[in-house]
Amino acid sequence: MVNIVFERFVADDRSYFALIKKDIHRIISNGNFPKTSINNLDIIIAELTSNLQKYSTGGAEFLVRLCKDNAHEFLEVVCMDNGPGIANLTKVLNDHFSSSNTLGHGLGSIRRLSDEFDIYSQPGWGTIIVIRIFKDPQKPQKESPQLRFGALLVPKFGEISCGDGYCLVRNRNGFRVLVADGLGHGPDAQTAVKAAIDTFINCKEEQANDVVKVIHQNIRKTRGVVANVYLFNTVKKEWNICGVGNISTKFLGGVLQKNYIPYNGIIGHNIPNTLNDVMLKKEDYNQFVACSDGIRSRWDLLKFPELLKRDPMIITAAVYKEFARQNDDMSVVSCKIL
Repeated sequence: MVNIVFERFVADDRSYFALIKKDIHRIISNGNFPKTSINNLDIIIAELTSNLQKYSTGGAEFLVRLCKDNAHEFLEVVCMDNGPGIANLTKVLNDHFSSSNTLGHGLGSIRRLSDEFDIYSQPGWGTIIVIRIFKDPQKPQKESPQLRFGALLVPKFGEISCGDGYCLVRNRNGFRVLVADGLGHGPDAQTAVKAAIDTFINCKEEQANDVVKVIHQNIRKTRGVVANVYLFNTVKKEWNICGVGNISTKFLGGVLQKNYIPYNGIIGHNIPNTLNDVMLKKEDYNQFVACSDGIRSRWDLLKFPELLKRDPMIITAAVYKEFARQNDDMSVVSCKIL
């Protein structure tokens, strides 16, 4: 999966809802999805906006994108609100339950009409819903059940180009992930990140620090990036990490949490003469979450009970919802080994 940016729709006022429905309908229609899938999505968005109108008093937004992963195409929708939250998710997901004297078809129908569905909510904080609609009539089986990966990528508000980026590459030894942030934002930052990703995809080096050095040499004509490289070896069952700049990373496993501290510098301009990898065992840390500086530096996962058990896009959306600066490009990546 490579660098797929979300389209953002702010839903702070009910007068926006009709336009949001129309724009999301346009996105899935442009993807040439089957008519049934398009109709299902229309119902889902109608139910989501209806719920926002009834319950959300603190603002909301939709993030929408068309994705292609392992040759499977799907539409992904993230709906976030700052409403009162839901105290009992099990109850509200049952058909015919309603807290507002309606038919109670809302969340139950959203779950049924989605190929994949997950929800996270905390009283007083709000709710996040993630749904996916696959282009194929039958939901495909994922090729790599060992890996759960999610990446949220949103440009600075009002801009189309995004200077943040990510890349996931699978290989015979496991997989490798790049999280990068081009200096500044806009088209020039996007050009730098694209050059870093292109180099990363074609790089055959087996140590993370060597990958960083290759990227550094290949993007010298750009404005540069800050980036972390994460390699996971399925045979050795260990992480191999190296980064330069201010990509923030937390490794997690059971009760353990460890921050990775990158080197100072700018890849493509100036990096330390000596770069060493950090090695972490999967048995200690089976998951990481990484953010660009579009997310406030003091982001914390511990304030969200049970969050790490959810879909990786729920995790990234929770970090974005709570800690996004909104004055820069924003990226959050979640990667977990099962």
